[in-house]
Amino acid sequence: MTTTTTTPALTVTPSRVLRSEWHKLRTLRSTWITVLSSAALLLGVGILMGATYTSDGGDSDVDTVVLTLYGSQLGGIALAVLGILVTAGEYATGMIRASLTAVPRRLPVLWAKAAVYTTTVYTVSLLTALLTFVTAQAFLADTDQAASLTDDGVLAAVAGNAAGVTLLGLIALGLGAALRSVPGAIGAFVGGVLIVPEVLGMLPYEAMDTVVRYFPTQAAGALGSATPLPGAASPGAALLALLLWAAAALAVPALLLKRRDV
Repeated sequence: MTTTTTTPALTVTPSRVLRSEWHKLRTLRSTWITVLSSAALLLGVGILMGATYTSDGGDSDVDTVVLTLYGSQLGGIALAVLGILVTAGEYATGMIRASLTAVPRRLPVLWAKAAVYTTTVYTVSLLTALLTFVTAQAFLADTDQAASLTDDGVLAAVAGNAAGVTLLGLIALGLGAALRSVPGAIGAFVGGVLIVPEVLGMLPYEAMDTVVRYFPTQAAGALGSATPLPGAASPGAALLALLLWAAAALAVPALLLKRRDV
């Protein structure tokens, strides 16, 4: 007589879903390529701005944090692409079927992806921004752009820059999950998030200027400045606007996950 033993199925828990998504994110080659590209762009442009700056040039009135972290505009695009790959990339490879089969409730997969992405990108962005600011200031020490992290508003602006880049990437992640296409999501991000506000800002209506300042890229810019930018939203209002944009970008794919088969 033989006895058969069976191994009980693992219970799906939030921590296990998070570990799974973290494992997928850190083992993908695209993750390392985009993260390192973003860090290199931010640090490289920051060093270039610091090394080539002259007090009699045309940038003397630019906020010192904005000047040194100017590369975040390029680095942020790389991180937005990573956000799209985190979600739409799984649909392109078919891996999403395995993920949703393992987690039948589905929504925890989306929340775990968003949480892992946000934590990773904010940590990397903040550390890179701090390194870039300090390095650039080594070149700016004897200029009118000399500053330190302890100056009023500087550390908050550096942290705000990282938060803005992260939330923009989270919006891209939501677009990838909603459209389920890497090219489509990249096009939607570039067109809808980067280009449309610039076009709307050129319209000759005062009310439009008020609306545009709360669009994602404009709100992110307001977060990354140590001094108030003319015509920009306050840091608190800008952060709230970005959080609402990110929440809306994630709400759409959450609804689609509940209504579609895959």
